[in-house]
Amino acid sequence: MSLIFNKIIDSYQKGLPFAVYRKPSSEMICGFFQNNDILYHTENFTESGFVFAPFTKREKTVFIPVKEAEYIQDKVVVEKEFKLNMVFFSDAILKEAHLKLVEKAIEEIDRNHFQKVVVSRKETVVLAEMNILHIFHNLLKTYPTAMVSVFYHPKVGLWMGATPETLLKTEGNSFETMSLAGTQLYQNSQKVVWKKKEVDEQQLVTHFIEDQLKYIATDLQIKMTDTVRAGDLLHLQTKFFGKFIQKNDSLKTFIKALHPTPAVCGLPRNETRNFILNNETYPRTFYTGFLGEMNLNNKSELFVNLRCMEITNKIATIFVGGGITKDSIPEKEWEETVAKTSTMKQVLS
Repeated sequence: MSLIFNKIIDSYQKGLPFAVYRKPSSEMICGFFQNNDILYHTENFTESGFVFAPFTKREKTVFIPVKEAEYIQDKVVVEKEFKLNMVFFSDAILKEAHLKLVEKAIEEIDRNHFQKVVVSRKETVVLAEMNILHIFHNLLKTYPTAMVSVFYHPKVGLWMGATPETLLKTEGNSFETMSLAGTQLYQNSQKVVWKKKEVDEQQLVTHFIEDQLKYIATDLQIKMTDTVRAGDLLHLQTKFFGKFIQKNDSLKTFIKALHPTPAVCGLPRNETRNFILNNETYPRTFYTGFLGEMNLNNKSELFVNLRCMEITNKIATIFVGGGITKDSIPEKEWEETVAKTSTMKQVLS
């Protein structure tokens, strides 16, 4: 067993916080292992370490400081891609509740209260056993191009996931971000036809990010939209590159401008955030928040916390959502969430 995997087991058994992750398309697994169980928070995003942030300010942003942790890098050979058997299971009660939520969202869009909103649900899975390394290894195999992570703090909980979405990368005065929206099943090819609903949904996110950046960025470049794969799902992605207008612009300025994006919240942001908080039947906490390295060697790499689950004892709570627009069909939106949860469930098997 690798050094970093042994360290995961040791820290978890001792109740010590850690964040272990593999960046997209990398062979290196990195980890911050805190040497005490103090719960650190950040508001200014000026420290160095690993950050784990919530969807809204209702919860505080958790932080593992470099100065209070051991940092480990380990090259771990992961077996070839995990082959999924896509079996979709529908729960009638969960389905009815989600259909009603989607229908209510469409009604609000028809009344011109907002253009798009991302609604979500959660689903629980009882585990035969709780094996962190087994689940983490399955995530690594299933999502080679995602940010795969396991985050633990005894005062916060255990979270695991594999997100395809970058919130923000910075290096010196340069930055990179992306818009990611639209979903369909991967069926042996990334050359697919996207429907108007998904294309429009992705464009809303792209235009929002462009508008947010024009006041704080210069030399902005917007790349062509591509189809990208995450596990057995495909998404539309548009990348942005640029520089800070002010060299002393803080990371907090950019986070405030981008988080939460319409890819996880909606447009306009304030109205859709309120709809989510008032109509979803559970608090998202760290689902659709963000996580990643912060201010390490003049670099930051932050990712949106998607394709994630919280594990308590032998109960895994999977979080899943989808973007709703005027063209949404409730039944199709439900099927999209089932496809997303199916992948995560099989990772747990």
